[in-house]
Amino acid sequence: MKKILITGGAGFIGSHLANELIKRGYTVRVLDNLSEQVHGKNAKIPAELDERVEFILGDVRNTEDWRKALSGMDVVVHLAAETGTGQSMYEVYHYTDTNIGGTAKLIDILTNEKHSIKKVLVASSRAIYGEGAYNCLKHGIVYPEFRTEEDLEAKDFGMKCPICGESVSVVATKEDALLHPVSVYGITKQVQEELVLTLCKNLGIPALAYRFQNVYGPGQSLSNPYTGILSIFSTRIRQGKDINIFEDGQESRDFVYIDDIVAALIAGIESDRYMHESFNVGTGKMVTVETVVNELMRCYKKTVPVHISGMFRVGDIRNNYADMTKTEKLLGFRTKVDFSEGIEKFADWVCGQDMNLDGYEWSLNELKERGLLK
Repeated sequence: MKKILITGGAGFIGSHLANELIKRGYTVRVLDNLSEQVHGKNAKIPAELDERVEFILGDVRNTEDWRKALSGMDVVVHLAAETGTGQSMYEVYHYTDTNIGGTAKLIDILTNEKHSIKKVLVASSRAIYGEGAYNCLKHGIVYPEFRTEEDLEAKDFGMKCPICGESVSVVATKEDALLHPVSVYGITKQVQEELVLTLCKNLGIPALAYRFQNVYGPGQSLSNPYTGILSIFSTRIRQGKDINIFEDGQESRDFVYIDDIVAALIAGIESDRYMHESFNVGTGKMVTVETVVNELMRCYKKTVPVHISGMFRVGDIRNNYADMTKTEKLLGFRTKVDFSEGIEKFADWVCGQDMNLDGYEWSLNELKERGLLK
């Protein structure tokens, strides 16, 4: 299976994967719409994308674009999606149309038309878990659904047991955890995953879903105000602007470096085992947001005012980090880059980039106007 189609292949993850596959002798085709929010106005094929990659300018919401892109391919790596928790809470139709509708068009073609596809990999997300797993001293492993607005406004940011209401401590989340996304984005990723795994199983096409944690590294967008906090904070530190940390700064994420993401995807492409499965892809370690800011200022050798504001964003979770046991056992894959090493590599790359206009404050104002930031 040497011919690989990557949807969203001009994006952060897709371009890294495409280039690595080319190095390994694969034939690679990319389908991408060069979204303005990701690539800027008047976007062109990214210079970083290997010239041997075949590029198709198209949209996963367009059936004809899918047909053209799928022709003669062996494997689909479906990465194309709208991302961003906050934005998804008001651009509801756009997120569902792109993430669910685009995936449904792929599955419809695989179901009803002749094709050469022998495997599908789909990018899912840790967002499908909502809040991850927690341990209650009385009730063991529990899955709190959400935090009440009353608690958040009272600056009570910790999680409570859904049974007894007592405080609980976060533990690593396994793939068999309760799925209860708390954002439109998370809902669309869950549906994407289930569409691919369920229908491909019915069709006899091997399929894998990767529940990515927070992906970062060289090449990610530094100008998209809805992108990850590493990009947002990096831009503001370099521009000497203050940083607003939501909640109490102790909310945490599992940050996974781009090289590990690429390695995991290639492991899935090349594996002939354990099909129709979902896999966590993370480091299995938590990093608090306050730690992220301090590490970035250290890397850039620059200090800016930091405000731990107590503000909160509707749809945000408190904690989530991956249990990697299943991924390591079944795929034989283990992440190699820890956060301290990865953040240094990321910061070195950022220092070589132009400083773009910061749209972060504009994005916060938009969330406030819509009642999604309190």
